[in-house]
Amino acid sequence: MLARAAASAALVVTLAAFDGAAAQTASQPPDTMAARVEACTPCHGNKGEGTSDVYFPRLAGKPSGYLYNQLLAFKSGRRKYPPMNYLLEFLTDPYLQQMAEYFADQHPPLPPVAANDASQEVLQRGQLLVSRGDPQRQIPACGSCHGPALTGMEPGIPGLLGLRPNYISAQLGAWRYGTRTAKAPDCMQQVAARLTEEDVTAVAAWLASRQAPVNLAPVPKGTYVLPFACGSEED
Repeated sequence: MLARAAASAALVVTLAAFDGAAAQTASQPPDTMAARVEACTPCHGNKGEGTSDVYFPRLAGKPSGYLYNQLLAFKSGRRKYPPMNYLLEFLTDPYLQQMAEYFADQHPPLPPVAANDASQEVLQRGQLLVSRGDPQRQIPACGSCHGPALTGMEPGIPGLLGLRPNYISAQLGAWRYGTRTAKAPDCMQQVAARLTEEDVTAVAAWLASRQAPVNLAPVPKGTYVLPFACGSEED
């Protein structure tokens, strides 16, 4: 963890130097967003496709509105991870928007599905929660917000594919315990608070076992109606 923090702190210079940088010279890197976000690639991959570290998510192809909201959350400290908080602290909001748009435009393939040691019973429970939810506990299906193909919807709902079970579990846990929050009404916190530890394990295992659909792109805004109001999805 200390090594990652030190690396991220050093790399903040890369991002900051490009924020409003002067015209390219022979001694400078190319003045492109791809060059500017090289500070992001050790953790998130060259095109945001992810790396072998199970706790760093894929960024590529997610809606730019979602990515921008997360960058703002790290910048303000609403999402707490010191390397990210420090990396973004002095970058302007318009610059963060450009970063979000860059990663949203990247479309590398999903990684192969990793071996999954979850039991069939656990996977079936995860599939049920993802596809149907649990009406008795007022838990909507994951697909009712993240889309039937789980690829998300513009502008603010992310896809759930290409993520490892440890990362999914960690984020659902953060929502459950209030260490990750979003603009009110915080729909993810409301849903996650109703999940048990067993639910989280099952959902994470089933989502991580899914093969990529033909089209990974998030669907256009308004393709379907959300089951309830969600502050992260603009009107």
